[in-house]
Amino acid sequence: MTGPTEWVFGEPVGVGPWEGPVPTDPRYDPELLAGGDRRNVVDKYRYWRREAVVADLDTRRHDFHVAIENLQHDHNIGTVVRTANAFLARTVHIVGRRRWNRRGAMVTDRYQHIEHHPDIESLVKFAGQEGLTVVGVDNTPGSARLETVKLPRHCVLLFGQEGPGLTDAARKAVGITVSIAQFGSTRSINAGVAAGIVMHAWIRDHADLDAAL
Repeated sequence: MTGPTEWVFGEPVGVGPWEGPVPTDPRYDPELLAGGDRRNVVDKYRYWRREAVVADLDTRRHDFHVAIENLQHDHNIGTVVRTANAFLARTVHIVGRRRWNRRGAMVTDRYQHIEHHPDIESLVKFAGQEGLTVVGVDNTPGSARLETVKLPRHCVLLFGQEGPGLTDAARKAVGITVSIAQFGSTRSINAGVAAGIVMHAWIRDHADLDAAL
């Protein structure tokens, strides 16, 4: 399966059929080589099989996980998954409802490990077994400013739903809570945007920027 075609300004992105001698490297997909690769992937992975892309990403994934409570089928979850893929999170954990809105993921969920937990207690148990600090992200009183703290290297970044934020159970379960400094009139910012800001803060603290593609 070649996957959906991505379009920019009415023109397909990606590359057409392979030109020249056909490579024999098993990472390459014969169908993509013959028909072109219009997937939303970086140039390094053009014509690669999906399984080969995931295997290569698995050799470089970062030490942070992302979790989001799924109580209202929030459309932001797809955006969180897409951003987690961009920053190479180890795993995305969906807490609550198993089904989630994939539209915003733009098929990046094919390359991102995703796990389901029925409740916060299950996520916390997993984090404890893996030696991960659960970091809640919410602008509640007593939260530490994201701009002034260093996130733990081995952690789960936990986000709530758009509007209400983290549930009471989640607030009680986290190791630390951080908030994003805001200066306008709105009480909260979009959950997908917040996730991107916090993930990038982890990248600034811990990632090898020379490894960026």
